[in-house]
Amino acid sequence: MNELALGWRTFPGDDYRRVRQLGILRVVTALYDVPADQVWPLDRLRRELCDAIEAAGMRFDVVESLPVADEIMTGGLAADRLLDIWCGSLENIARVGVRVVTYNWMLGPDWCRTHQLTLPDGSETLAYDEAAVESDAGIRPLPGWLKNVDDQDRQKKLDQHRTVEPDQLWDGLGRFLRRVTPVAEELGVKLALHPDDPPWPVFGIPRIITDAAALDRVLGICDSPANGLCFCTGSLGASLDNDLPAMIRRFGARIHFAHVRNLVRIGPRSFYESVHHDGDLDLYNVLAAFYDVGFRGPMRPDHGHRIWNEQSERPGYYWITRAMGASYLRGIWQAVSGHAGGADVGLCGPDQTDRTLARPNVPSKRPTSSRQVAGMADSAAPAAVKRRGR
Repeated sequence: MNELALGWRTFPGDDYRRVRQLGILRVVTALYDVPADQVWPLDRLRRELCDAIEAAGMRFDVVESLPVADEIMTGGLAADRLLDIWCGSLENIARVGVRVVTYNWMLGPDWCRTHQLTLPDGSETLAYDEAAVESDAGIRPLPGWLKNVDDQDRQKKLDQHRTVEPDQLWDGLGRFLRRVTPVAEELGVKLALHPDDPPWPVFGIPRIITDAAALDRVLGICDSPANGLCFCTGSLGASLDNDLPAMIRRFGARIHFAHVRNLVRIGPRSFYESVHHDGDLDLYNVLAAFYDVGFRGPMRPDHGHRIWNEQSERPGYYWITRAMGASYLRGIWQAVSGHAGGADVGLCGPDQTDRTLARPNVPSKRPTSSRQVAGMADSAAPAAVKRRGR
């Protein structure tokens, strides 16, 4: 099977038919308004998510994310009670047929960007500037930070989180995995831990899921297929220390879900998110590594730019450029899987009857980068196309 199972993250109010029109049949979503101290209601999972998604001809494939309460991470007094609640939500998720559940171990602010950057072409994208973080108390709402907390409470939480040590987070993660992994095994659910974004401390709050050594340590806590990873290229790729293809080949069997986006580094700890086809990350070799280890999804295109004045309440989650990203990932996957085996490659994606394309004149050797793919396409173009000065 060469097909790549592409998914699409949705939010309340999204029209599932628009996702279906992209040829994507797997939905990644959640009950975003349920707090971490309440079990996700089974009837809402069925009515609001499963039934609506299936009515549009798709399936509810991945939960992103099932929030972990701060007290679980730090070993607070309510940790055991909150762990029972988390497992209760996991059980209800399994009852509606979802088999991959994403979570993260980011204490305090979730994924963090400092500002929206306007690029020379007029598009807008999310950026992270380390200097802005170091000089700012951080109480203002930031991209990726929930806005339903007032400034005073937000500052209070920041001050509390700064007192936490990395070992305390590791201890909390160990307790968590030893409690929930057996439950996931029994339910037939795969847990997918998302790395820290960005993969370094923010506002003085420690981050521990940052590199290959950390991922190895996570998987060693419970050596079970149920204890796995969500591999996010944008999170891990923000650090020059992380070799993404090597990490994928090392942890491939335990990668249960993938986010793919690109970025441009503008400093050791500063970057902005780029379009999928143009950034510092070589996504061709990233997807080649996924293919080589047998990963076939689910994978989703991650954040995109704001172009053509598209409106969205969620920074980074723009439909137009994420759709462009999905097409780019499909194209790379077609090249990777076709060049690997010389076989026809299904393009429809997930699990339905796929259209296939005959692949004449398949080169005997893979290209080694995204730029080589572009060069091969240029060399194969008809002479009339070349003369038009592409």
